[in-house]
Amino acid sequence: MNRILVTGGLGYIGSHTCVALIEAGYHPVVIDNLRNTRISVKQAIEEITGKPLEFYQLDAKDSAAVSSSIENIDGVIHFAALKSVGESIEKPMEYYTENLESLLSIIQVANEKKAKSFIFSSSATVYGDTEESCVTEETPLGKPLNPYGHTKILGEKILQSGKQKFKTIVLRYFNPVGAHESAKIGELPNGIPNNLVPYITQTAAGKREKLTVFGNNYATKDGTCIRDFIHVVDLAEAHVAALNYSEEMIETVDVFNVGTGKGNTVLELIETFEKVNKLKLNYSIGDRRPGDIEAIYTATSKIESTLGWKAKKELPTSMKDSWEWEKSLWK
Repeated sequence: MNRILVTGGLGYIGSHTCVALIEAGYHPVVIDNLRNTRISVKQAIEEITGKPLEFYQLDAKDSAAVSSSIENIDGVIHFAALKSVGESIEKPMEYYTENLESLLSIIQVANEKKAKSFIFSSSATVYGDTEESCVTEETPLGKPLNPYGHTKILGEKILQSGKQKFKTIVLRYFNPVGAHESAKIGELPNGIPNNLVPYITQTAAGKREKLTVFGNNYATKDGTCIRDFIHVVDLAEAHVAALNYSEEMIETVDVFNVGTGKGNTVLELIETFEKVNKLKLNYSIGDRRPGDIEAIYTATSKIESTLGWKAKKELPTSMKDSWEWEKSLWK
């Protein structure tokens, strides 16, 4: 395999995955409608890798335009989707339309182009309000807590139910953080960040007055929620490992959780950020946020044994890289 269609390839995870693909000898063919990113990311990927990036400004929902614009492909990594949990509650129909129509469209393109592999960007949100703190791929999918999570469950079911011509690997991400060590690419939230780390870095930079920690009365070591924070570069490399494995896999569909295998509390994250960057954050404790679960992280035995992949970067590196990326945005 060589040519890999990457939808949403200029986004946060997509851009880092493009770098990982190029460094592994693949040729990413990127489409992105630029709704949640900037065209400057293309240049940044090219600066990091020293290679030109094949890019088309297209909407993944338009299968005809995508199919006519690109040449043959060997595989697909499908990132293109709306991803804000809060926004999905406010605009549920938009999320169902965007996320499901884009998936169906790209499945059609993959079949037309005779792609051999399809890597689907899923999420730990598919587990819902599970009672298991440490989940595995065998943990039953939960009741959707929001439309975003529901679109990921439906997306997985669509891929698992169809008799496609390609091998499918579903990657369920936990909490991506960090940025490329070059500080040339990272997370680019529009408006008020929905994720914790960009809110932390923007607070440290003075763009936000104060960070609110939602609840400190959970049954955890310091009372704050526990999550599995994975460096985005490690996550990107998991996609390369999935592509490599897809060439030899026997099953039609396989599922892998992608995380570090351990959880950290929100306060541990904040304290690590302060320590490695020698800063003090302005934060306070607020009420619990509806829909937040107490603790979730993943076992990593399946992905480590099957794909030969393991997260390498520790939380201090993630927090240092996040701050370097934030500072680069000032220039």
